[in-house]
Amino acid sequence: MHVHPLITDSATLANLCARLADAPFVCVDTEFMRENTYWPELCLIQIADTEEAAAIDPMTPGLDMQPLLDLLVNNEDVLKVFHAGGQDIEIIYNLTGKTPHPMFDTQVAAMALGQGEQIGYSNLVDSWLGIAVDKGARFTDWSRRPLDQRQVDYAIGDVTHLSRIFPKMLERLKKTGRGAWLDQEMERISDPSNYANDPDLAWKRVRISGRRPDVLGRLKAIARWREVEARGKDLPRGRIVKDETIADLAGHPPKKQADLSKVRGLSATWASNDIGKRLMTAIESAEPLSAEEMPPREDRKPGLGKDGSLVADLLKLLLKIRARDIDVAPRLLARGEELEALAAGTRDNLAILEGWRFDQFGRDALDLVEGRLGFAVVGGKLKMTRTEIEA
Repeated sequence: MHVHPLITDSATLANLCARLADAPFVCVDTEFMRENTYWPELCLIQIADTEEAAAIDPMTPGLDMQPLLDLLVNNEDVLKVFHAGGQDIEIIYNLTGKTPHPMFDTQVAAMALGQGEQIGYSNLVDSWLGIAVDKGARFTDWSRRPLDQRQVDYAIGDVTHLSRIFPKMLERLKKTGRGAWLDQEMERISDPSNYANDPDLAWKRVRISGRRPDVLGRLKAIARWREVEARGKDLPRGRIVKDETIADLAGHPPKKQADLSKVRGLSATWASNDIGKRLMTAIESAEPLSAEEMPPREDRKPGLGKDGSLVADLLKLLLKIRARDIDVAPRLLARGEELEALAAGTRDNLAILEGWRFDQFGRDALDLVEGRLGFAVVGGKLKMTRTEIEA
């Protein structure tokens, strides 16, 4: 494989992207910093196919990134391969308003091949290639320039290894017949709605007790205000106001701006400055949360009761047994909330009752809930067994 020197000029980048546009797949990784900013700061992009690999410096003044972005989000003929690519995809979405498509995530694929639920990149490389990844540059400040060759080599290694692993992984998926299992997961990961950060929905990330519409309405208004402030200042949300302070303000709103000096977690200067004024405006203009926006009651999510909870526990046991038998990560088969919904009587809009998940697990799960399946110890091993009712 030909590894290019660090790309810092537009012509070289455009030529690289023109060649990669004809590749069946490209492996992609990014290096970024986000400790001190709202938006993740893109510091390096690495890309490779089976023939060539390069790291691109997006911090180079005047570098035209459009050919690379077009390759990632507008070329439907090239598969984009990531490992645990959620944050990489978020960065690309922030730059383009689109997500890479079609895409493939090797961490998710590893779940279908019995390699656990969240195998790390180093372990993936070791298990497929027998190579120990040098982690020496892992804590690099990627925003600092110049980057030395060791840092660039470390970054490029992420995609050169992946370009060797992906074909092997794809071949094994074909042999096991599990490639189709991943289609739905890959589409879910690449769904742009996962990466759109709507300020009006920011309140849902804040934990708060109680269900009073006025309190939740203030929570929504304050969380939205924080999102706007954090974006405008390009600071992490917690640098503006921490979640626990937001919850406190929603539950015990100050009557006037001067009272902000008494709120734990806020600077005393907010009692008289502009940011405090904007916060008070958000609090005072808040409307009670509408009935349509009210979150479901915990006791309806689902309303299991003691017996239902026991059934949910049995379903989790069944999931472990089934995942063990077919050598797949349990999370790929089913999620906890789906098992609880099934135990509570839900039958509609559950992924485990559709497609391959129904064939591999959902059918047995439904039989267990409806009394047609039980457990038995056979030869010292816990197994599923059909009940007399079924017989």
